[in-house]
Order: sequence, then C-alpha cells, then structure tokens
Amino acid sequence: MSDEFQEPGEGNSPAAWTAVIIMLVAFSIGTVAFFFDLPIIVWSATGLLVIGFIVGLVLSRMGYGVYGPKYTSKHD
Repeated sequence: MSDEFQEPGEGNSPAAWTAVIIMLVAFSIGTVAFFFDLPIIVWSATGLLVIGFIVGLVLSRMGYGVYGPKYTSKHD
C-alpha cells in the first residue's frame, strides 16, 4: 500500500459516540412507542433521531470528529 493512503478510521470519536448514543435512545423510544401505538411519541423519537444526527455534525465541525484538532486517537 501507498504511504499516502490514510485510513478513514472507525468513527471512534466523541462526536460519533454522542450521535450514536442519542440515535440509539431515540430508536429505542420510538420502537416502544410504536408497539404501544403512541404516534406522538413515535414522531417525537423521529425528531430526536434527526437531532442526534445534527449533534454529531456540529460536534464534528467543532473539532471533536476523527480528524478534528480536539480529538486524540488512542490507537497511535
């Protein structure tokens, strides 16, 4: 392999973990609400899912992503 190739990583950063945790909570709430036929809570969980995605993007732009200046890899 070439030395110029840079591995993209596994997304193991504070931005990724925060986004995934928020989305897992939203998905769990939405699943339970769907089972109990609570459409308002299902749509609220959908909104929380979108918020989790936005939080991940914002944290990544703030430097907490894989290539951000505030992130230090534990694999180096």
